[in-house]
Amino acid sequence: MGAVNLPVAAGLAALAAGAVAYAVILPLFSGERRAAQRLKTVSASASAAATRGVAVNRREQVAKTLDDIEAKGRGTKVTLELKIARAGLSWSKRTYHTVSAVLGLVLGLVILTMTENPVAGLGGAFAGGIGLPLLLLKHLRKRRINKFVLELPNAVDVVVRGIKTGIPVNDCFRIVSREAEEPVRSEFRQIIEAQTMGLSLSESVTRLYDRVPVPEVNFFAIVINIQQQSGGNLSEALNNLSRVLRERRKMAAKVQAMSMEAKASGGIIACLPFLVAGITYITSPEYISMLWTTDVGKIALAGSAVWMSMGIFTMKKMIHFDF
Repeated sequence: MGAVNLPVAAGLAALAAGAVAYAVILPLFSGERRAAQRLKTVSASASAAATRGVAVNRREQVAKTLDDIEAKGRGTKVTLELKIARAGLSWSKRTYHTVSAVLGLVLGLVILTMTENPVAGLGGAFAGGIGLPLLLLKHLRKRRINKFVLELPNAVDVVVRGIKTGIPVNDCFRIVSREAEEPVRSEFRQIIEAQTMGLSLSESVTRLYDRVPVPEVNFFAIVINIQQQSGGNLSEALNNLSRVLRERRKMAAKVQAMSMEAKASGGIIACLPFLVAGITYITSPEYISMLWTTDVGKIALAGSAVWMSMGIFTMKKMIHFDF
């Protein structure tokens, strides 16, 4: 019995070993393993292609967003109301025209009284009614923009900290509209009010660039628009933006400090002719008065003024840098 069981057991063992060899070795010769390997490779390639497709699609969305923002910036018409808003004034068009008329009338009367020349008085009225209000708006706009650019990184940091702690973006903007310094506070308040009227966050921030047309605000609008349309980590993007804004501010301050010598030289050169003319008039009035009493002197004076103006504007252009 034991002799019979031994051959049977040996046969069963041989049959099991053959089955295992068949299952392991046959795919190597039949191409099934190679087919499975090719299927795995194709699946990996398809996954990589899908990933690349997502990346390409994201880049296309970002490029489209940038093009839309640039097109909106080009299409914005600078109206009188927009100029007044950029200066931070709450005037209406009627108030602006009233102030312009008063300034023109006052300056025209002053020049007419001093010169007793109607043409000079008319020129003074024209300059006071058109030139002075525009210069005032430009000065107020520049001062307001400088304050805004100085305070914007702090506002962005507040938004970043709020997002990291789980506060929604709109609530972060409301915090800035209550706690930030002017003019950032009022501008963010207008963003909140625009959303209350039904505009999206992207459209509200884009309108901010219309009121404060500086690259820093454009960067901020681009980050918000891209995040709203394509998604992404908004806190990280705004954190990088805050760092970029601070570095730009440091670079602007460094350039301003390095250009102070050139500005001082240009100021001295511009004031020197007037200083020499004044001293000469005090010591020898008959000698210097020929510049405005004779035809040759008037021509020389006009030519000198033209060349001096060209030199001043050239030096100003050389030491002015845009960021």
